[in-house]
Amino acid sequence: MTQKRKVALQNGIADASRAVALALMLAVILFPLIWIFLTSLKGKTEIYVFPVRYWPENPTFANYEELFGISSFGTYFLNSLIVSMVGAGGAMLCAIMGAYVLARFNFRGKGALLFAFLFTQMVPMFIILAPLYTIMSRLGLINHPASLMICYAVMNIPYCTVTLRGFFQRIPGSLEEAAQIDGCNRIQSLIRIVMPVMASGIAATFMFVFVQCWNEVFLAIMFIDVEAYKTIPVALNSFIMKYDINWGALAAGIVVSILPTILMFAFVQKYIAGGLTAGAVKG
Repeated sequence: MTQKRKVALQNGIADASRAVALALMLAVILFPLIWIFLTSLKGKTEIYVFPVRYWPENPTFANYEELFGISSFGTYFLNSLIVSMVGAGGAMLCAIMGAYVLARFNFRGKGALLFAFLFTQMVPMFIILAPLYTIMSRLGLINHPASLMICYAVMNIPYCTVTLRGFFQRIPGSLEEAAQIDGCNRIQSLIRIVMPVMASGIAATFMFVFVQCWNEVFLAIMFIDVEAYKTIPVALNSFIMKYDINWGALAAGIVVSILPTILMFAFVQKYIAGGLTAGAVKG
């Protein structure tokens, strides 16, 4: 066997090994999701039968009918969507301005401010639950979705600011200088030139914050005790009772709750695929 064939064989074996490893990793990642989906299609008798049946013999949508009929899951879904969109949008609006200042200007205390932003991400959630509840109670926002919107926005501003600052730093300042020569002020150059160029970074950061807001449960349980304002994590938690767990409805709820995340990732992926400054260097 020639040296060239040996190298080709070795490369083929390496590619096959990587493909097998990736396939195994994908199977491990997807197995819980597939198992939850199959469970959502089982009747109550099939869920509790032993030995375990991996595939439903008589697939049924009874769990989904129970989910949307009895538990008003549609209302919870809409509440989570509104709260997550407003919370993530508010955090991004403030973070874009703060990140731009941190990326483009030098001032005293800049390093300390960045350290403070990073430090807030290390504080455990349960430590600030009581102070937050006191603040929201005095503002009269308990049992109102505005309490979650405000908390979600404020709590995600530090992460968004630090993340977006990195994206801003990758964009050459000459783009803004050219825009200002053409008559744009700094705000106009930010909105018309810089933000479209870093659309991929904004989209990716927004997606992460949206998922964080969508999955948050501690604040939602503490602040909301009214059925009309409950979010999806609180609704899913209600299926876990003291002496029993409604596995069918819980599995159906999980399947429905992850759909927005999957759809949003599919939408944002095309922005992530493009280069951050691809549009700035063409032409």
